[in-house]
Amino acid sequence: MITVVGTGTGAGTGAGAHGPGALSWQGVRLAVGARRHLEAADPPPGVRRVVLGPLAPALDAVERQLSEDGGPVVVLASGDPGFFGIVRSLAERFGAHALDVRPTAPSVAVAFARAGLPWDDAAVVSAHGRDPRTAVNVCRAHPKTAVLTGPGAGPAELGAALAAAGLPRTLVVASALGTAGERVERLSPAEAAARTWPGEVSVVLCLDTSRTLAPAPRALAGPRRQPAGWALPEDAFTHRDSMITKYEVRALALARLGPRPGDLVWDVGAGSGSVAVECARLGAAAVAVERTADGAERCRANAAAHGVDLQTVHGTAPGVLAELPEPDAVFVGGGGRELEAIVAACALRARRTVVVTLAALDRVPAVRAALGAAGLAADGVLLQSSRLAPLPGDVVRLAAGNPVFVLWGTRPGTEGASS
Repeated sequence: MITVVGTGTGAGTGAGAHGPGALSWQGVRLAVGARRHLEAADPPPGVRRVVLGPLAPALDAVERQLSEDGGPVVVLASGDPGFFGIVRSLAERFGAHALDVRPTAPSVAVAFARAGLPWDDAAVVSAHGRDPRTAVNVCRAHPKTAVLTGPGAGPAELGAALAAAGLPRTLVVASALGTAGERVERLSPAEAAARTWPGEVSVVLCLDTSRTLAPAPRALAGPRRQPAGWALPEDAFTHRDSMITKYEVRALALARLGPRPGDLVWDVGAGSGSVAVECARLGAAAVAVERTADGAERCRANAAAHGVDLQTVHGTAPGVLAELPEPDAVFVGGGGRELEAIVAACALRARRTVVVTLAALDRVPAVRAALGAAGLAADGVLLQSSRLAPLPGDVVRLAAGNPVFVLWGTRPGTEGASS
């Protein structure tokens, strides 16, 4: 049996008197945990200690102990070890039947309690031992996010990325929760970026303070549900002179972009921002790049109308793209004479895919070549559709729309990859 004990929400909480039952060291030969947890628990003489660093050596030590004499093992962890914790790795290695898990309050719950907020409507993301860009993108896309921090993904890194996005956010930084040195501070992203933070930061809450409470009681935990439909009709957006990606085209573009929570999507030549808004409705962080001032304002207005967060960049591509963080997917819906250069710049930066829509047949070869030169596998279709249109006499006709080329390039090995 492996007893997994949540020792509290920070250093200094003794395992022997914490959790759903007092921990007995009788017969225990091995204790595994972070140095601060082992020091706080103070296993008696005769219990070998393994300090957690890389996970694999610790799991190997547990397996050797169990195979040698079958004696019980104690694993110490913070808070609820089943919530982004070591229980997953132990269950994969030894089976759930071998575990006796004794959790305490997870740090996320404690941090929200300190902030006086419910958290059934919060997105929770771990940046511990992971690429922090996913956590940053979730913070950009949602009004209430909790980030479990780690080396290189703490308040300073989150603050710097969010300050650059220019979205309204407040960070609540909870350090050393559950200890005598506990600190809970509210800062702007820029203030957090300018600080040097200690290693015992437990969790960072990223909040849009105007939307920290869900509009109604929740039945399903987590951030807002994804929309029941997408490819919204054109009249769902403010646009100029029908200069908007038609919903049939948008449906295929969204299918190829594959926006999801944790992703960052660029909408280049955004116009009304319809593609960026729809990506944001599906949970991705989105940036609308638009060269005209009135177009950029329409993007902002459409984002506000649909209740999503959208970073709008007023500038000319491809030059302005160098200032943006690396995207997972890019939609190019405009570009004029600079189209080939814009596609080339996007294709070099995109982690997964680039989707391009255009009407001119002459530009198809150059776009495909630009996608291929960046190592993307190019494909595409000519999309032709006819909508039902009413006629006198309560009958309908087919009204043909202009044909549109939808081209896309996909980076090999990224199809279906998770965030």
